[in-house]
Amino acid sequence: LLKKSYLINSLDEVPFKDLWGDHGVFTTMRLIGNPLKIIFFQNHLNNLINSTKKYKIFKKKLNLKIKKIIKINLKKNRKYNHLLRIAITKNFISISLRKRVKPNKNFKLKFLNYKRINPKYKNLKYKFLLKKMKTISLKSSDLALIHKNKIYETGTANLLFIKNSKIYSPLKNFYKGITLKFIERKFNLNYRDILIKNLNDYDEIILVGSGKGVISVNKVEGMKWRRKSLKYYKILKNYYEKAVTKCPRYYSWSINLTI
Repeated sequence: LLKKSYLINSLDEVPFKDLWGDHGVFTTMRLIGNPLKIIFFQNHLNNLINSTKKYKIFKKKLNLKIKKIIKINLKKNRKYNHLLRIAITKNFISISLRKRVKPNKNFKLKFLNYKRINPKYKNLKYKFLLKKMKTISLKSSDLALIHKNKIYETGTANLLFIKNSKIYSPLKNFYKGITLKFIERKFNLNYRDILIKNLNDYDEIILVGSGKGVISVNKVEGMKWRRKSLKYYKILKNYYEKAVTKCPRYYSWSINLTI
């Protein structure tokens, strides 16, 4: 729906570059409603800025430049149900907007033997994953990334596993997303290696992420595992939806952004 790129120093518009595969970082934010709400906007922005510093591509006034690009591209009177991606490299800022796909109730996972490059950060080394994700329907499935008998994350979200009324998350080698951090503020997450061979021990598998929100997994392709409960899905879903409802309206268009 929208694809634009800008020179990071001058903010002059240039032909669109998706920046996938380049040295840089990105974030994806959920846009809803009219008036517009950008879910966890400040958290996304802070995390994106911090990531540019880690990748040594940070520029002065980057915060304001991102806000200005959002201001000139989002429409004040439009009703949104979209995902906004902002990608940054040393020389460019690119944005893209797409409609949010609502996942169905019989959601499944499919294993992909792959561990992201520098998975601690939301970097742009996603070409391999994007190619693989084109082979599935993101409305009904996602790719669970596995490596050496361990499950880490999906191509688009974090994973939580429920066992004996406890919430477990993979221990390391995954990106801790904004939605996961939000859930962690209220719920006690137990970090451990999630082994494929022990998957049947878990009653629920739940996806959490900016695009997905909170989703219950019904089955895992190629495994005997099936969902045994919806208890914690309902609890986490309710907690997330309350935050979406309480999220403040986004007033970027009324701000004078002088770079």
